[in-house]
Amino acid sequence: MKRFFFALDIQDDPSLIAEYEEIHKNVWPEILQSIRDAGISQMQICRAGNRLVMLMETDDTFSFEKKATMDAANPVVQKWEQLMWKYQKALPFAKKGEKWVLMDKIFDLQESMV
Repeated sequence: MKRFFFALDIQDDPSLIAEYEEIHKNVWPEILQSIRDAGISQMQICRAGNRLVMLMETDDTFSFEKKATMDAANPVVQKWEQLMWKYQKALPFAKKGEKWVLMDKIFDLQESMV
């Protein structure tokens, strides 16, 4: 298993934040299936203000390249991603078109224990 953390901002608008959270209470089944098919075994999104952090745990079949290829070929995923741009806002240092930015791990308790 590998674990990845990502960050993303959403629009700083209480009504849009509420809509975004409501949509994520009932994610489209095709999106959930595409996540699982990519080798993602667990995904959680947490919010503080308008900052989101996503935890993604993957199995050995996962690769970012595989996920990108699968997403590009899936019209439902493309429709979902287009809808999400209504709410999401790229981080100031994100690359053009980049949403979720992979975070660097700077501390791990398990690795620090002797």
